[in-house]
Amino acid sequence: MATDDLEPLLTDLTARLICRNCPAANTRRDVNLPGRAAMVAVLKELLSVLFPGCLSYAPVDHDDEEAIHSRLKAIATELTDQIARIEAYRILERTRPQDFDCVGRAREVTHRLMSALPEIRAVLQEDVLAAYEGDPAAHSNMEIVMSYPGLLAVATHRIAHRLYSDDVHLLPRVMSEYAHSRTGIDIHPGARIGRAFFIDHGTGVVIGETCVIGNRVKLYQGVTLGAKSFARDASGNPVKGIKRHPNVEDDVTIYANATILGGETVIGKGSIIGGNVWLTHSVPPGSHIFYQES
Repeated sequence: MATDDLEPLLTDLTARLICRNCPAANTRRDVNLPGRAAMVAVLKELLSVLFPGCLSYAPVDHDDEEAIHSRLKAIATELTDQIARIEAYRILERTRPQDFDCVGRAREVTHRLMSALPEIRAVLQEDVLAAYEGDPAAHSNMEIVMSYPGLLAVATHRIAHRLYSDDVHLLPRVMSEYAHSRTGIDIHPGARIGRAFFIDHGTGVVIGETCVIGNRVKLYQGVTLGAKSFARDASGNPVKGIKRHPNVEDDVTIYANATILGGETVIGKGSIIGGNVWLTHSVPPGSHIFYQES
């Protein structure tokens, strides 16, 4: 078919595919969100700062203060721009007032995240040690940093959760879903996760938005910490902002393919939950719960 023969079709498609202010297109007049690739790129830069020299070919000179300063400045500039664009988009969605200071807000959020990087790095060092001590197959800490999917998912979460806690939602969701696509581990950025957290193997792990996980918790592949049901309003829409996912206290181990559901469900400190267990109720500290066929 000659190109000229396509012109009527192309003209018709052009008119029909122009999308002005439709919900599934980044084409709002005067406002463009950062693209997904840009948001993933800034995540990668943050991870490379937290694990210097581990995630790229570039060698690291730890004494080159000028280079480190320059890199941090570039990250902060990009983060500020992305958050400002997201806030401007929220004005169009009417979740921010018309006179909202998007740039000022973006600078505040970026400042808080950048200030938290040393603390995030310190917590991630505990996560690395938890993985090394919790996996007899691990030969070194560097092996964990460079190859373990659980650490990538958790490190991404540590960054995303900071942003999410600061009422920035789109950027951390994109970050979390990037880690999900790479690792098979789905951690909602709203989940609160304590120190020395280890996900072994990892594929198929799901951790919901309102989960609260204590310190020194270990999960295996296929674990779901999910919602038992969704409350709905009078119009039949899901009610948002309520506790839907379980709490897991300190020193708990949950083995492969266990499913724990419900916002009122609490797994007591020091408990062991065996593989394939299905729980929708709380268990006291020190419990050992195992699956048995009836």
